[in-house]
Amino acid sequence: MNLSFTVTQDELSDILLNLSPVRPVFIWGAPGIGKSALVQKFADDVGLPCVSLLGSQLAPEDIIGIPQIKGETSEFMPPKMIARKEPYVLFLDELNACSQEVQKAFYSLIHEKRIGEYHLPKGSVVIGAGNRSQDSAIVKTMSSALINRNLHSWVIDYITQRPDHLFSEPPKTEEPYSTPRSWHMLSDALKAYGAGEKDVPESILRVLTFGSVSANHAGLFLAFVKNLSNKNLLSQIIKGDARFPSDPKDRDVLYFVTQSFRAKLLMELPDDKQKMDKNTQFLTHRAKALIKDLSHINLELAQMIVSADEGKVLPEWFMVEIVRDLPRLIKNDK
Repeated sequence: MNLSFTVTQDELSDILLNLSPVRPVFIWGAPGIGKSALVQKFADDVGLPCVSLLGSQLAPEDIIGIPQIKGETSEFMPPKMIARKEPYVLFLDELNACSQEVQKAFYSLIHEKRIGEYHLPKGSVVIGAGNRSQDSAIVKTMSSALINRNLHSWVIDYITQRPDHLFSEPPKTEEPYSTPRSWHMLSDALKAYGAGEKDVPESILRVLTFGSVSANHAGLFLAFVKNLSNKNLLSQIIKGDARFPSDPKDRDVLYFVTQSFRAKLLMELPDDKQKMDKNTQFLTHRAKALIKDLSHINLELAQMIVSADEGKVLPEWFMVEIVRDLPRLIKNDK
C-alpha cells in the first residue's frame, strides 16, 4: 500500500469516531505502532466491547460458520464470537495477511455487516487493520472488492464538472480507485463529518479523499473543495470575467481549473470543424487565447492541455491551429 499521507493517533481517533459508525475503516501501518491498542481504546471510549479476529489465523468457516440442517433446508450458523445480540466493535486484524478465500468470506461482513442471514446488531462497528507491503511483513494483495465499496453536494458538483473521473482503472496494488461506489463512500464520509465549507480540517479531508478514490482524482477533488468559494471560476475565465489564478499558493486550484478546461475541450470540440455551432466557435476562439495566457503563467500546464494524455487527444483541426498560432507550446521553448 503506497499512499501519500499519514495520520497521527489523534487524527485516527477522530476518524474512527466520525466515520466508522457509517463506513468500515481500514488502518494500514507498520508493525508495532499500536493499531490494536488504538482500536481497543476507541471501543472503550464509545462503550462497546471489542471482538478481535486475527486474519492470518482464520479459515473461511471461522467466519461464515458451518451449515446446519433445519427441516428441508440448511443454513450457515456463524460462530458465537461474531453472532452477538448487542452492538460491538469487530476488529479484523491482519486482514491483508489472510488468504483470498478468507477475504471473500469477509465481503458481506465488511460491506453489509452480515453473515448469511445473521446481521450484526445495529450500532456495531467494523474496523480492519494490516501491515504495509513495504514493511517486509506477511502481506497478500487486498482484493479490490474489499478496498473499493442523496450524495454530498461536493461530490455531485465535482463529478458534474469532471464526469471523466467517475471511473478509473483498478491499480495493480491494494490502493483505492475511483468508481461510483468509491465516490459514494467518500460522500458518506463527508456526511458523517457534517462537511460544509471549512468544517473539516484539511488533514482529515485529505485522509478521507485519498482513502476513497484514486490519488490523481483525490488531489483534484481537494483543489476543487478549496475553490468552492468560486466554483464557477472556469466559466468566468472562458467568458472573460476572470483570469487563471497566478499566485503560487493557488497552484492546486490552477491545476484543477486547467484539467477541467482540457476536459471541457475534449468533451465539446467536435472532431469535424465543419460541425461547430456558435457556442463551440466561441469556445475555440477563447481556448487559443486562454492557452496563450496560461503559457505565460505556467508553460507546463499549458502544454498539458494540448498533450495526448491517457490516449485522449484534442481534435486534429484544433491541434493544427495550435501549431500554427502557438508553436511555443509544441516546441517547448523557454
